[in-house]
Order: sequence, then structure tokens, then C-alpha cells
Amino acid sequence: MAEAVDESQHQIPPQGKSPVSFSIWPPTQRTRDAVTTRLIETFTAPSILSQRYGSIPQDEAEKEAHRIEREAYESVANSSATEDDGIEVLQTYSKEISKRMLEVIKGRSVTSKAADDSTVAETAAVDPSESVTDENPSAVNTES
Repeated sequence: MAEAVDESQHQIPPQGKSPVSFSIWPPTQRTRDAVTTRLIETFTAPSILSQRYGSIPQDEAEKEAHRIEREAYESVANSSATEDDGIEVLQTYSKEISKRMLEVIKGRSVTSKAADDSTVAETAAVDPSESVTDENPSAVNTES
């Protein structure tokens, strides 16, 4: 026998605002801390970025990660975006973090490369007492 189906259990709720709401912006402090932790890991752990640009020491990575997250948050929070633009604001926040992270990594790489170049130049400097006095510097003295 067929059982009677209670129609009230299968009704679709009316369209409109849901009684439950959540906001994607601003992020919670827990989310902001997770972003900072991830930045620190990115700066210090072996990765494609560290292979190309080098890694950053833990203490410097922590300082830079906190600065990047704070500046990105402030820059987006001070924008004219409204809470209704949550996804767009979150995307802008993410882009700001990525942009600043790359600036730090690339900037540090340029500084580190310049320091390495000067070290190589100092190492390559020839002692005047060891310089070749022959007119042809490529000539090798084979006399003993």
C-alpha cells in the first residue's frame, strides 16, 4: 500500500535572503594568522621560489610576513569597497599579499645577488705581486 506523503516536508523555501548569513570580509583574526603562517612557510621552506630567489631566514620571514599581511589588510580595508563586495575585496586582499610577497622575495634576491657579485669581485681581484709581467698575459711560463 502506498503511504501518504506529507507535502509540507518537501516544500521549497521561498526565494530571498537566507536566515543564516555569513560575511567573507573582513577575515577573522584566525584567518589572518593563517595567512601570516603560510607566508612564513613560503619564505623559509624549499620551493620553486626559494630555488630561484633563495630562502629567507626565519626571523626575517616572520617580520616580513606580519608586515605584508598587515599592509595588505589595511590597504583593502581603507578602500571604498563595501561589505557587499566581499568576494571582490577578498580577491584584492589576496592579490595585494601576492604582490608584496614577490616584491620582498625579488628585492631580497637583487640585494643578495649584488652582495654575491661584490664578494666574487673581491675574490677575483688579483694580488699585484702575482700579476703577469709578460706582454702576452695568456702566455704560460713553462720554465722551472
